[in-house]
Amino acid sequence: MKTFASDLCVTNSDIGDSLSLSENTCLGLFDINNKRTLYSKNAQIQLDPASLTKVMTAIVALKNGSLDQVLRADSEVYITEDGAQVLNIREGDSMTLDQALHILLLYSANDVAVLIAKNISGSVEAFVEEMNNEARALGCTHTHFMNPNGLTADDHYTSVYDMYLMFNEAIKYEKFTEIIHMSNYSTQYYTSSGELKDVNVKNTNGFINGNYQMPAGITVLGGKTGTTAAAGHCLIQLASDTSGNNYIAVIMRAEDTETLYTEMSDLLLQITGQ
Repeated sequence: MKTFASDLCVTNSDIGDSLSLSENTCLGLFDINNKRTLYSKNAQIQLDPASLTKVMTAIVALKNGSLDQVLRADSEVYITEDGAQVLNIREGDSMTLDQALHILLLYSANDVAVLIAKNISGSVEAFVEEMNNEARALGCTHTHFMNPNGLTADDHYTSVYDMYLMFNEAIKYEKFTEIIHMSNYSTQYYTSSGELKDVNVKNTNGFINGNYQMPAGITVLGGKTGTTAAAGHCLIQLASDTSGNNYIAVIMRAEDTETLYTEMSDLLLQITGQ
Protein backbone atom coordinates (compact mmCIF):
# COMPACT_ATOMS: atom_id res chain seq x y z
CA MET A 1 0.00 0.00 0.00
CA LYS A 2 1.32 3.44 -0.99
CA THR A 3 1.57 5.81 1.95
CA PHE A 4 1.63 9.61 1.98
CA ALA A 5 5.39 9.67 2.52
CA SER A 6 6.34 6.84 0.14
CA ASP A 7 7.51 9.34 -2.49
CA LEU A 8 9.17 11.67 0.02
CA CYS A 9 12.30 11.93 2.10
CA VAL A 10 11.51 11.81 5.81
CA THR A 11 13.35 12.92 8.92
CA ASN A 12 12.33 13.07 12.57
CA SER A 13 15.78 13.52 14.06
CA ASP A 14 19.21 14.96 13.30
CA ILE A 15 21.10 12.95 10.68
CA GLY A 16 24.86 13.31 10.17
CA ASP A 17 27.40 15.11 12.32
CA SER A 18 30.42 15.66 10.08
CA LEU A 19 29.80 19.34 9.30
CA SER A 20 31.19 22.23 11.29
CA LEU A 21 28.12 24.43 11.70
CA SER A 22 27.17 27.66 13.44
CA GLU A 23 25.15 27.12 16.58
CA ASN A 24 21.90 28.53 15.15
CA THR A 25 22.04 27.03 11.65
CA CYS A 26 19.23 24.64 10.70
CA LEU A 27 19.53 22.57 7.55
CA GLY A 28 18.59 19.54 5.50
CA LEU A 29 19.88 17.66 2.46
CA PHE A 30 17.41 15.48 0.59
CA ASP A 31 18.13 12.92 -2.14
CA ILE A 32 15.11 13.26 -4.45
CA ASN A 33 15.89 10.22 -6.61
CA ASN A 34 16.38 7.75 -3.77
CA LYS A 35 13.93 9.40 -1.33
CA ARG A 36 16.55 9.65 1.41
CA THR A 37 17.44 12.35 3.89
CA LEU A 38 21.23 12.57 3.78
CA TYR A 39 21.73 15.25 6.42
CA SER A 40 19.52 17.20 8.80
CA LYS A 41 19.87 19.44 11.82
CA ASN A 42 16.84 20.90 13.60
CA ALA A 43 14.81 20.27 10.45
CA GLN A 44 11.44 20.26 12.25
CA ILE A 45 11.67 23.38 14.41
CA GLN A 46 9.60 26.45 13.53
CA LEU A 47 11.59 29.27 11.93
CA ASP A 48 10.96 32.58 10.22
CA PRO A 49 11.27 31.81 6.48
CA ALA A 50 11.86 35.35 5.12
CA SER A 51 11.63 35.25 1.31
CA LEU A 52 11.68 31.45 1.13
CA THR A 53 7.96 32.17 1.55
CA LYS A 54 7.91 33.09 -2.15
CA VAL A 55 8.33 29.42 -3.10
CA MET A 56 4.77 28.87 -1.89
CA THR A 57 3.64 32.14 -3.51
CA ALA A 58 4.89 30.78 -6.82
CA ILE A 59 3.16 27.42 -6.30
CA VAL A 60 -0.24 29.01 -5.64
CA ALA A 61 0.20 31.41 -8.57
CA LEU A 62 1.22 28.67 -11.01
CA LYS A 63 -1.59 26.42 -9.82
CA ASN A 64 -4.35 29.04 -10.02
CA GLY A 65 -3.23 31.57 -12.65
CA SER A 66 -2.17 31.61 -16.30
CA LEU A 67 1.22 32.92 -17.38
CA ASP A 68 -0.25 35.40 -19.88
CA GLN A 69 -2.68 36.80 -17.29
CA VAL A 70 -2.26 40.57 -16.89
CA LEU A 71 -1.78 41.71 -13.30
CA ARG A 72 -2.67 45.29 -12.39
CA ALA A 73 -1.30 47.02 -9.28
CA ASP A 74 -3.45 48.85 -6.74
CA SER A 75 -2.45 50.86 -3.67
CA GLU A 76 -1.71 47.71 -1.63
CA VAL A 77 1.54 47.12 -3.52
CA TYR A 78 3.34 49.88 -1.61
CA ILE A 79 5.78 48.36 0.90
CA THR A 80 6.85 50.62 3.75
CA GLU A 81 9.15 48.28 5.69
CA ASP A 82 12.63 49.77 5.87
CA GLY A 83 15.15 47.95 3.68
CA ALA A 84 12.60 45.63 2.06
CA GLN A 85 13.48 44.56 -1.49
CA VAL A 86 11.02 46.16 -3.94
CA LEU A 87 10.68 46.79 -7.67
CA ASN A 88 8.89 50.07 -6.87
CA ILE A 89 5.80 49.34 -8.93
CA ARG A 90 3.09 51.98 -8.60
CA GLU A 91 -0.68 51.87 -8.55
CA GLY A 92 -1.96 51.31 -12.10
CA ASP A 93 1.19 49.57 -13.36
CA SER A 94 0.69 46.21 -15.07
CA MET A 95 2.65 43.12 -16.12
CA THR A 96 1.90 39.50 -16.94
CA LEU A 97 2.07 36.72 -14.37
CA ASP A 98 5.04 35.32 -16.29
CA GLN A 99 6.94 38.59 -15.84
CA ALA A 100 5.90 38.85 -12.20
CA LEU A 101 7.09 35.32 -11.38
CA HIS A 102 10.51 36.04 -12.86
CA ILE A 103 10.86 39.20 -10.75
CA LEU A 104 9.46 37.43 -7.66
CA LEU A 105 11.83 34.47 -7.79
CA LEU A 106 14.99 36.09 -9.15
CA TYR A 107 14.93 39.54 -7.55
CA SER A 108 12.66 38.68 -4.60
CA ALA A 109 10.56 41.84 -4.96
CA ASN A 110 8.13 42.07 -2.05
CA ASP A 111 5.73 44.42 -3.83
CA VAL A 112 5.46 42.01 -6.77
CA ALA A 113 4.41 39.26 -4.33
CA VAL A 114 1.48 41.47 -3.28
CA LEU A 115 0.68 42.21 -6.94
CA ILE A 116 0.47 38.47 -7.64
CA ALA A 117 -1.64 37.74 -4.57
CA LYS A 118 -4.21 40.46 -5.24
CA ASN A 119 -4.68 39.50 -8.88
CA ILE A 120 -4.76 35.73 -8.45
CA SER A 121 -7.14 35.57 -5.47
CA GLY A 122 -8.82 38.98 -5.32
CA SER A 123 -7.27 39.84 -1.96
CA VAL A 124 -4.03 39.20 -0.14
CA GLU A 125 -5.98 37.47 2.64
CA ALA A 126 -7.63 35.02 0.24
CA PHE A 127 -4.29 34.25 -1.40
CA VAL A 128 -2.61 33.62 1.95
CA GLU A 129 -5.45 31.27 2.85
CA GLU A 130 -4.66 29.36 -0.36
CA MET A 131 -0.99 29.26 0.66
CA ASN A 132 -1.90 27.73 4.02
CA ASN A 133 -4.32 25.26 2.40
CA GLU A 134 -1.61 24.16 -0.02
CA ALA A 135 0.92 23.80 2.80
CA ARG A 136 -1.47 21.54 4.71
CA ALA A 137 -2.13 19.47 1.58
CA LEU A 138 1.63 18.94 1.16
CA GLY A 139 1.96 17.73 4.75
CA CYS A 140 3.66 20.84 6.14
CA THR A 141 2.91 20.48 9.86
CA HIS A 142 5.17 23.33 11.04
CA THR A 143 4.08 26.04 8.61
CA HIS A 144 1.75 29.01 8.76
CA PHE A 145 1.81 32.04 6.46
CA MET A 146 0.56 35.57 7.12
CA ASN A 147 1.66 37.21 3.85
CA PRO A 148 2.89 36.27 0.35
CA ASN A 149 6.36 37.79 0.58
CA GLY A 150 7.92 36.71 3.87
CA LEU A 151 8.27 40.11 5.50
CA THR A 152 8.46 39.55 9.24
CA ALA A 153 5.07 38.94 10.85
CA ASP A 154 3.77 37.23 13.98
CA ASP A 155 2.52 33.69 13.31
CA HIS A 156 4.46 33.47 10.01
CA TYR A 157 6.75 30.45 10.17
CA THR A 158 7.91 27.22 8.56
CA SER A 159 10.66 24.61 9.05
CA VAL A 160 13.56 23.21 7.04
CA TYR A 161 11.63 20.01 6.35
CA ASP A 162 8.46 21.85 5.33
CA MET A 163 10.53 23.98 2.95
CA TYR A 164 11.77 20.76 1.37
CA LEU A 165 8.16 19.63 0.91
CA MET A 166 7.19 22.94 -0.71
CA PHE A 167 10.25 23.17 -2.95
CA ASN A 168 9.79 19.54 -3.98
CA GLU A 169 6.29 20.52 -5.16
CA ALA A 170 7.46 23.74 -6.84
CA ILE A 171 10.03 21.99 -9.05
CA LYS A 172 7.22 19.94 -10.60
CA TYR A 173 6.35 23.14 -12.46
CA GLU A 174 8.64 23.54 -15.48
CA LYS A 175 8.30 27.33 -15.37
CA PHE A 176 9.56 27.42 -11.77
CA THR A 177 12.72 25.43 -12.50
CA GLU A 178 13.29 27.44 -15.70
CA ILE A 179 13.16 30.74 -13.81
CA ILE A 180 15.36 29.81 -10.83
CA HIS A 181 18.11 28.65 -13.23
CA MET A 182 18.39 32.09 -14.90
CA SER A 183 21.26 34.36 -13.88
CA ASN A 184 19.43 37.53 -14.95
CA TYR A 185 16.21 38.72 -16.55
CA SER A 186 15.21 41.74 -18.63
CA THR A 187 11.68 42.81 -19.53
CA GLN A 188 9.39 45.82 -19.88
CA TYR A 189 6.11 46.44 -18.07
CA TYR A 190 3.45 49.10 -18.51
CA THR A 191 3.19 52.06 -16.16
CA SER A 192 -0.19 53.54 -15.26
CA SER A 193 0.27 56.14 -18.03
CA GLY A 194 0.77 53.42 -20.65
CA GLU A 195 4.52 53.90 -21.01
CA LEU A 196 6.93 50.96 -21.07
CA LYS A 197 9.40 50.72 -18.18
CA ASP A 198 12.58 48.64 -18.44
CA VAL A 199 13.43 46.06 -15.78
CA ASN A 200 16.79 44.33 -15.48
CA VAL A 201 17.31 42.06 -12.48
CA LYS A 202 20.01 39.61 -11.38
CA ASN A 203 19.39 36.37 -9.56
CA THR A 204 19.96 36.84 -5.82
CA ASN A 205 21.36 33.27 -5.62
CA GLY A 206 25.13 33.58 -5.22
CA PHE A 207 25.88 30.28 -6.97
CA ILE A 208 23.84 31.28 -10.01
CA ASN A 209 24.94 34.92 -10.29
CA GLY A 210 28.62 33.96 -10.02
CA ASN A 211 29.41 35.52 -6.65
CA TYR A 212 30.18 32.09 -5.17
CA GLN A 213 31.76 29.04 -6.78
CA MET A 214 29.76 25.83 -6.93
CA PRO A 215 31.31 22.92 -5.00
CA ALA A 216 33.37 20.44 -7.04
CA GLY A 217 31.23 17.78 -8.69
CA ILE A 218 27.98 19.62 -7.94
CA THR A 219 25.83 21.71 -10.27
CA VAL A 220 23.46 24.16 -8.59
CA LEU A 221 20.36 24.36 -10.80
CA GLY A 222 18.73 27.22 -8.92
CA GLY A 223 16.94 28.06 -5.71
CA LYS A 224 15.57 30.83 -3.54
CA THR A 225 17.24 33.14 -1.07
CA GLY A 226 15.72 34.78 1.99
CA THR A 227 17.16 37.31 4.42
CA THR A 228 15.63 39.34 7.24
CA ALA A 229 16.88 40.35 10.68
CA ALA A 230 14.42 37.88 12.24
CA ALA A 231 15.14 34.95 9.90
CA GLY A 232 18.87 35.35 9.40
CA HIS A 233 20.25 34.19 6.05
CA CYS A 234 18.35 31.40 4.27
CA LEU A 235 18.79 29.48 1.03
CA ILE A 236 17.06 26.53 -0.61
CA GLN A 237 18.68 24.89 -3.63
CA LEU A 238 18.09 22.33 -6.34
CA ALA A 239 21.41 20.69 -7.20
CA SER A 240 22.61 17.69 -9.20
CA ASP A 241 25.65 15.42 -9.06
CA THR A 242 27.77 14.24 -12.00
CA SER A 243 25.35 11.35 -12.61
CA GLY A 244 22.41 13.73 -12.96
CA ASN A 245 20.77 12.78 -9.66
CA ASN A 246 18.89 15.68 -8.05
CA TYR A 247 18.97 16.93 -4.47
CA ILE A 248 17.26 19.63 -2.44
CA ALA A 249 19.42 21.45 0.10
CA VAL A 250 18.04 23.88 2.68
CA ILE A 251 19.85 26.18 5.11
CA MET A 252 18.00 28.53 7.43
CA ARG A 253 19.12 30.97 10.13
CA ALA A 254 22.76 31.28 9.02
CA GLU A 255 24.44 34.23 10.73
CA ASP A 256 25.68 36.04 7.59
CA THR A 257 26.07 35.67 3.83
CA GLU A 258 29.59 34.19 3.94
CA THR A 259 28.53 31.62 6.51
CA LEU A 260 25.45 30.75 4.46
CA TYR A 261 27.38 29.95 1.29
CA THR A 262 30.26 28.24 3.12
CA GLU A 263 27.84 25.97 4.97
CA MET A 264 25.78 25.38 1.81
CA SER A 265 28.94 24.35 -0.08
CA ASP A 266 29.90 21.99 2.76
CA LEU A 267 26.37 20.57 2.83
CA LEU A 268 26.31 19.97 -0.93
CA LEU A 269 29.66 18.20 -0.73
CA GLN A 270 27.95 15.59 1.47
CA ILE A 271 26.40 14.40 -1.81
CA THR A 272 29.79 13.33 -3.13
CA GLY A 273 31.11 12.19 0.24
CA GLN A 274 33.83 14.84 0.37
